[in-house]
Amino acid sequence: MYRTVVNRILLSGGSRRLPRYPDIRTIISSSRFSTTAQPQTVLNPSGSSTSSSSSTSFRTSSAAGDVPRHERNNPRAEYEGEQARVLQASLRHVIRLGWSEEAMIAGAKEVGISPSIVGSFPRKEAALVEFFMDDCLQRLIDRIDSGEELQNLTPSQCIYKLVRIRLEMQAPYISKWPQALSIQAHPLNVSTSFKQRAMLIDEIWHAAGDETSDLDWYVKRTVLGGIYSTTEIYMLTDSSPEFRDTWLFLDNRVKDAFDLKKMIQEAKYLAEAVGAGMGSSLQGFVGRVLQR
Repeated sequence: MYRTVVNRILLSGGSRRLPRYPDIRTIISSSRFSTTAQPQTVLNPSGSSTSSSSSTSFRTSSAAGDVPRHERNNPRAEYEGEQARVLQASLRHVIRLGWSEEAMIAGAKEVGISPSIVGSFPRKEAALVEFFMDDCLQRLIDRIDSGEELQNLTPSQCIYKLVRIRLEMQAPYISKWPQALSIQAHPLNVSTSFKQRAMLIDEIWHAAGDETSDLDWYVKRTVLGGIYSTTEIYMLTDSSPEFRDTWLFLDNRVKDAFDLKKMIQEAKYLAEAVGAGMGSSLQGFVGRVLQR
């Protein structure tokens, strides 16, 4: 029974287009620049919708993680004009000042805006990290939508390429990335961090052609989430030229995941062959008994 379930999880497919998202009715939502509750609509596999609202203090674009991709807003559009300009400029100071309020003040000065605007960001450093995550996600989506880099790739090759592209966006900030991870792990920020990563993983699976739902949807994203996170940590300690060892590590992890699918398929064939053999033997035995 377990073998059949796992096989279905990893090898499922079909021509019918299934909803990309299972019915998730509990949504953890937060808000960056709003103190009012925002209603949300979530599509379930049957096509109906359910609404939920949030009264939390901060709103993030990643709350759209449970909304089908074509209905999501541009992650970068969640920021007000001056705030977005400050955050974008602040990224140029992160290498020197880290993911800090000082980097945000320097960014505000660079674009000619009063540093007092930094006070409008309730979680300051977290807002800067989350802006960077959203900006990277949008850049990845733009490259996926262009379609030029993913032509004629197998699912494993597509996943490898997209994870590498996304992690390469962090390369200029690698010396400061442990600080970013620490900020993301703070209790006030962890739910937003989780949703942003969930959106990233879903975009990659979608680009690789995944159309599963229900348990398949969760398992595949858990596997890829583990591959992404372990590669991200490995990258922090990689001193090889242009992170060569990191990309080899990533390639091996992706191959391991897809080799598991092959092993399960072979186990299925073996089980079917054994079952067929036992069935034939049993049938012959019953036949001989009835002839007596």
